[in-house]
Amino acid sequence: MGVDAKVVRAWLALAAQQLQAAKDYLTELDAAIGDADHGLNIARGFAAAEQAALTAGDDLGAIFKQVGMTLMSAVGGASGMLYGNFFVRAGAAAAGKSELSDAELLYVLQIGRDGIVQRGRAALGDKTMVDVWTPALAALAAGLAEGRDLLSSLALCSSVAAAARDATAPMQAKKGRASYLGQRSVGHIDPGAASSAILLGALHDAAACDLVTE
Repeated sequence: MGVDAKVVRAWLALAAQQLQAAKDYLTELDAAIGDADHGLNIARGFAAAEQAALTAGDDLGAIFKQVGMTLMSAVGGASGMLYGNFFVRAGAAAAGKSELSDAELLYVLQIGRDGIVQRGRAALGDKTMVDVWTPALAALAAGLAEGRDLLSSLALCSSVAAAARDATAPMQAKKGRASYLGQRSVGHIDPGAASSAILLGALHDAAACDLVTE
């Protein structure tokens, strides 16, 4: 199956719905180690991004860029810039394409992840969303390399993302506001990791919905 504008728009719509549903949960996570606004900001930002994607035509590069710019302007705090940079970088990688093969989708997601790393200057183990994106995309790559179809590979990616989210709890934060807490940041799931797991789960759900409707 290929990933086209219909799938990407479905992804953003599902992400917006799921982030809205998880808004209070994400806020609770952020209240423990941040400034208690991640849930509200992310839900608002992706609601705006869902609408922005409807106005960008079917060029995937244009859709991703429009989404990224919308997130940068609509989401407060560092998360808006991180997610915004993800989609802007993904847009550059997908420029001129109306459909992505499995390998191209992986590449676009990896380039977006590299945008998060570049913007946040975070590494694995720093207790950030990078601790979800890196192992989850490695799982997606492994699934495709093993010959799994895209849906199965995205299911693996989503499962690893959820496990990686939970694995941020025992970490001590080394980046962002949570890093100011030092040892007190241990024992809490990183809110950015949690919203990233939702985003990757929504991508699997969108691909699954597209397969059913084909």
